Amino acid sequence: MNTSSPFSFLESLANRFQPPAWMVDEGQQRLVLFLNHVVMQEKEAQDRLMRKKGNVIHVRWGVFSLDLRVTPAGLFDRAPASAKPDLSVSVAAESPLVVAQSVFAGKPPPVKIEGDVQLAAELGWLAENLRWDAEEDLSRVVGDIPAHALADTGRKILAGLRQFIAMRPGAPGTAVVPAAASGAGDGKAAA
Repeated sequence: MNTSSPFSFLESLANRFQPPAWMVDEGQQRLVLFLNHVVMQEKEAQDRLMRKKGNVIHVRWGVFSLDLRVTPAGLFDRAPASAKPDLSVSVAAESPLVVAQSVFAGKPPPVKIEGDVQLAAELGWLAENLRWDAEEDLSRVVGDIPAHALADTGRKILAGLRQFIAMRPGAPGTAVVPAAASGAGDGKAAA
């Protein structure tokens, strides 16, 4: 019986794919801009980060890594490569499929944290309390009513994906019933 993931080919391809340096640099810069956009929507988040100005956070997932420095304004900037991190956060799951399943199930992916406990607590607060208001950003482009309709559709699709993931065999919270116990294979219907 083949127990490998149907996406194992894509996972191995993603592990071998090395994007050019300019693409990594541009992607990291855009990620920092997005993080700052989300942080600026919540004054409390900026205030919490201001207390940690100058701290460096090293984030790693597989071969991808990013070093962030907390600015005096309570935002993020890319730290120089020579900066010593005060906190290291590594996503423990190497597989993009495992991370996606965690996110769609509404759970954070498993992470390994090392370093400054107070900085880790502040990042934990940010992770639990900050949310991107995509509907608000979209309304600036297409207007309030279409933005609400698109966001509602997105929420329904996400709920459907979460339900689909929860129904698959072996998903957290689902019971796996052995074939002998279910009556399968003996020609009798289960009661």
